[in-house]
Formats: sequence, structure tokens, C-alpha cells
Amino acid sequence: MEFFCYHRDRVGSLPLRYALREEHWTYMDRYAEALIARGPTFADDGETLTGSVHILEVPDPAAARAFAFDEPGYQAGAYRDVLLRRWRNLLGRTMGEFPGGRDGGDRYLVIGLGAGEPADVTPPRERDELIAFGSLLSDDGAAWLGTVALVRAPDPAAARAVLTAGRYADIEVHNWEFGGRPS
Repeated sequence: MEFFCYHRDRVGSLPLRYALREEHWTYMDRYAEALIARGPTFADDGETLTGSVHILEVPDPAAARAFAFDEPGYQAGAYRDVLLRRWRNLLGRTMGEFPGGRDGGDRYLVIGLGAGEPADVTPPRERDELIAFGSLLSDDGAAWLGTVALVRAPDPAAARAVLTAGRYADIEVHNWEFGGRPS
């Protein structure tokens, strides 16, 4: 089963996040084969960390909860909340298979929280700039709860336009970059 996990930073937690950096990397190394996409989100300045995205495949919801809540930053209180939902990988690939590569252009996390009838349950025709794209689902996979995209776009408005306007209760757009242990 695939899951979307977004740890949102608690205000003032940046020193704690930096102090736990190696513990975080060691923890993530245990899940390296399971990760579909990952990376930090940033404030509008493009430098201040605001959260951490992980899309992964694990056996069941209990394993996903263990991943999210055993993470060292979560255990130490670095995050204000965690959005954890089942996810359906509508591109069928990992971020490492994104044809546009790791570098170049602005990258965004787009989260559309569902309202009513499912929307964007198939990727847009123009998918060259999509790094990851999928539906948020209930734990049993029966209910559509929204859509998440990682996208390369010229600006936040273009990133937001990946999702159908008016079909979501809310659409969030966050600056994002490819993650992984620095070499």
C-alpha cells in the first residue's frame, strides 16, 4: 500500500531539526527501498524549512503510522502535525524516474483536500512536469479524500493549476525540492 506523509514543522523547530539530521537520515535509510518520493518543503523565501514529505509503499496502515510517528523529529517534537493518508500512485513511477531530473526549475508540493465528488483521478494530459501525482484515500482505500502532486512549474499559480479549480475544499502549494541523503 502506498501512503503520503507530510510532517509540518513546528514554529521555531529548525535548530532541533538540524540537531536530529543524522538520526533522521539513518531512520530514512531503513526505508530507502520503500520511498517513492521525498523532500523538504520551504517558506516563500526558498530557504526556511517548513516540513518534510515522504511518499512510500509499506504493507498496511499500521506500518505507515509507525513510519510517520517513530520518525526522530516527530518523537522529539519538531513537527506541529502530520498529514498521513493512503495514496494511489497514478504515474506508476518514483521521483528518481522523473524524466526532468533532480535539478532545474522550481518544484512544488500541491495538496488538494477533497470536497464531494472525486476530482483529478487521472493525471493531466500534459504530464512532463509531474514528478509524482496521486489520489489521497481513506485507510481502506474506498473513499477519495483529495489529490497530491509534486510538480516542476514556473510559479505557484502554475503549480496550483495542475489540480482542477473549484473541485477542492482547499488547495495548498508549498515550495519543495528533491530529498535524499546528501552525498
